[in-house]
Amino acid sequence: MKKNFLFIVFIFFCCLDSIAQVASVQTTATFITKIPFIQLNGGIVVVRSTIDNLKDTLNFILDTGSGGISLDSATVDELYLTKVSSDRTIRGIAGIKSVAFTNNHSLNFTGLKVDSLNFHINNYDLLSSVYGVRIDGIIGYSFLSRYIVVINYDRQELEIYSPGIFIYPKGGYMMKPIFSSLVLSVFQVEDARSIMSRFIFDTGAGLCFLFNENFLNDSSFLKNKKKKFITQAEGFGGKKEMELTVIKSISVGPYKFRKVPVFIFKDAFNVTSYPQSCGLIGNDLLKRFNVVLNYPERTIFLKPNNRFSENFDYSYTGLGIYLVDDTIKVIDIIKDSPGDIAGFKRDDILIGIDNHFTNNIQTFKTALQNAGARLKVFIIRNQQPVTLYLSVKNILRN
Repeated sequence: MKKNFLFIVFIFFCCLDSIAQVASVQTTATFITKIPFIQLNGGIVVVRSTIDNLKDTLNFILDTGSGGISLDSATVDELYLTKVSSDRTIRGIAGIKSVAFTNNHSLNFTGLKVDSLNFHINNYDLLSSVYGVRIDGIIGYSFLSRYIVVINYDRQELEIYSPGIFIYPKGGYMMKPIFSSLVLSVFQVEDARSIMSRFIFDTGAGLCFLFNENFLNDSSFLKNKKKKFITQAEGFGGKKEMELTVIKSISVGPYKFRKVPVFIFKDAFNVTSYPQSCGLIGNDLLKRFNVVLNYPERTIFLKPNNRFSENFDYSYTGLGIYLVDDTIKVIDIIKDSPGDIAGFKRDDILIGIDNHFTNNIQTFKTALQNAGARLKVFIIRNQQPVTLYLSVKNILRN
């Protein structure tokens, strides 16, 4: 979960309501290759690849919440790729728009070339600014549907297999979700009462769980007096205000997580497809498992990994920080939040926290996850050094 401010990578074509089922393959799955990845805040997985015969290495987010595959518009221009207009649209948390395509390309990994890919084109400037890493594209259904993909968070690598009979690790939990261009699975959530409902399985969302506000209103699931904090998410189309709170528990098959931080989303563009699904489960929770994505056989297998018992993040600052022109800036401040009370202003440049100085936005975001801490923050404002003291809110204590 990108704490306090997060980016939800959740993109799909409005016109794609279903995908034809993939026939079951009876041959034995064959190992193809291993692909190393890096993890960003919220557990987001980034892999590197080249496209066609070009030498530039590109960064892609692995995203089960994407109904296709995409490239950043600036990357398309820099690589001089041909664009083709279309009448297709994509929906995001803050809008709907038509998209162009660049067609018939290949992705190249060590030991694997994936041909005949049609990329829709999107602008990922905001996404790159949020994570401090240039994001050139998103790998979704168009890639995942062709292979068995094992996400090993312990070793930070993907294992790619051909479709076929696959030997799963001992233990763990086998899910049999609904597959279309996205993956819908049933989870048990509990607060005022316990409910079993469908949620989108979304590795591109840097959070634990997100609820569609309509679901909460219709189900009376959440306790009426539950304390909520105003925060913000960034996604396709821009920024969106949300609420942050903690619920009693979430069960993933036989595995139960207590006191889980969740976001509540007023879904104006129905990206969560309510009532077909009631929200989504994101990678800040999913990263606690090693995951086998077997789209050809329409199954997902989860096995707890070394991060299974890792504490959730209950921090709240109300600050939106971004990498802008190679500096880390405060761009958004929620009114009456800890960041506002501490005296932060828009365009403050962050240079250090508690005598640790860096220009790595991931390091800053990790430091701001220290719920309950009082941090000494060094900034530059109007070309002058300023020191502020930030008391990070612990939402679990409210």
